[in-house]
Amino acid sequence: MSHTETVTGKIPEEHKEILQKHGVNISKLIRNAVEREIQRIKEEEQMKALEEAMLTLQKIPDEEITQTIRKTRDAR
Repeated sequence: MSHTETVTGKIPEEHKEILQKHGVNISKLIRNAVEREIQRIKEEEQMKALEEAMLTLQKIPDEEITQTIRKTRDAR
């Protein structure tokens, strides 16, 4: 992380008091939550890309895939 941005948000006062009472680093908590959400979004995008790739590959006839594999093996 070379550059950081400041964001603000509102939480109920009671929540803040509980977090502070228990010594929770609120900034760290927020950073961790954002990182988890970023990871979830990336995984979701990857799954979508995989599903699209699967649909594309399913359109290729099995015989064509078999021939391509044989050609590749024979070229070695």
